[in-house]
Amino acid sequence: MADPDPCAPATQNAAQAAAQAAAQAAARIDPARRMAIGQEKRARTRARILEAAFNLFGREHGLFTRVEEICVAADVTRQTFYNHFTSMEDLREALTHEATHGFLISVSQAIAVLDDAAERAAGAIGHYLEKAARDPQWGWTMVNISASGIVFGMETYARAQQTVAEGIAQGVFMLSDARLGRDLVMGTTLSALVTQLREAPGTAYRSAVVRQLLVALGVAPERADEIAALPLVPLAP
Repeated sequence: MADPDPCAPATQNAAQAAAQAAAQAAARIDPARRMAIGQEKRARTRARILEAAFNLFGREHGLFTRVEEICVAADVTRQTFYNHFTSMEDLREALTHEATHGFLISVSQAIAVLDDAAERAAGAIGHYLEKAARDPQWGWTMVNISASGIVFGMETYARAQQTVAEGIAQGVFMLSDARLGRDLVMGTTLSALVTQLREAPGTAYRSAVVRQLLVALGVAPERADEIAALPLVPLAP
């Protein structure tokens, strides 16, 4: 029989002491910090799910994206997905906000320098069409998530109605109800966005869309021509 290793007890004791020290160190972490770490991890997982959804909805046929595809792309389980989103509708709403909120703020700030509501409407429409032409993945995401929800999301939807209401108040839009103008603008812009993505008709098409929308809202054709020819107000970097 081999003699017992005299170092074994010391080694075991050292390992136990190290484990105990590690446990004590973990216990000493501020509970608020532990909570913050958990929140950071949760935020990273949520961001990964949203990024995967954006990539999948950003395809031409992304409308048919399923939860399973998003889970595979984000490397999460279905349970993890539903820990963050109650349904696909909930995910689409979050994704719409993620994809449009910052852009809407930039556009709103840029066109705020324009006094004429017709020019503000034209600027907003032009910027949305220009962004979709420049970033087709963003464009298809807007098309696909708008197909089963509020067009361009609630924030943009409400802002469009507000701009139309301002135009009616100024007397530049000849409408009896701001909702009519909102639906006209949102529906036409979304359809024009699809045409851009599929056919790439160029900047002249975007100007023509703006011009026709203004005329439909009640702007005189000559004035609509002038506004449609104006360059877009640059967005802040």
